[in-house]
Amino acid sequence: MSSAPLPGIFASLEPVLQHYGYWAVGGLILLEDFGVPVPGETMLIAAALYAGHGNMNIVAVGLIAVTAAIAGDNIGFTIGHFGGRQLVERWGRYVFLTSKRLDRAQAFFDRRGAGIVTVARFIEGLRQLNGIIAGISGMHWRRFLAFNALGAALWVGLWATLGYLAGDHITTIYHQVTKYSLYALIALGVAILVLIARHLFRLRRERARATAANPSRTKS
Repeated sequence: MSSAPLPGIFASLEPVLQHYGYWAVGGLILLEDFGVPVPGETMLIAAALYAGHGNMNIVAVGLIAVTAAIAGDNIGFTIGHFGGRQLVERWGRYVFLTSKRLDRAQAFFDRRGAGIVTVARFIEGLRQLNGIIAGISGMHWRRFLAFNALGAALWVGLWATLGYLAGDHITTIYHQVTKYSLYALIALGVAILVLIARHLFRLRRERARATAANPSRTKS
């Protein structure tokens, strides 16, 4: 069944999807999930859109995506567990995995505990480093596998369902999202400025109170 070209960012993946089919879905998700910077999530959505057009089987897309996601994270877990942070830092630079980026992800992981393994799938950056960090941190493999499998199923289920239901309406949906994204960015920018101004105001007020409470500090 023929279909309209995919819009926006999905268009760049369309030739890969047409040529390699399910292999492209499984391959990119597998690579993304142990730290390689490839568009695995975008490919999953593109495949679900294709399935919505009738060009792929959505059940096959879902099963392949879940299997690849679990396998990719377990490769990352193995790298982190047996290689440790030293190995990750040594070779990570070839896939843009810097020490600073690893520090931020590991700090977030440590604060949130094992439960983050499930939701990490939905967080850009953590999705790619999830398994590696769990392996470095010494998490028990069976516990990681359970949380990770749940996260993979939820992640694939969400994007596969949304992409499949969008189907032939994706062009209209994409244009509407693009149209209003500018307003969303403006609103976000205003909110950030308000928060900064509020923080500066509080800081100034605290300094004024400290000066009033101890006027001798201003004379010294």
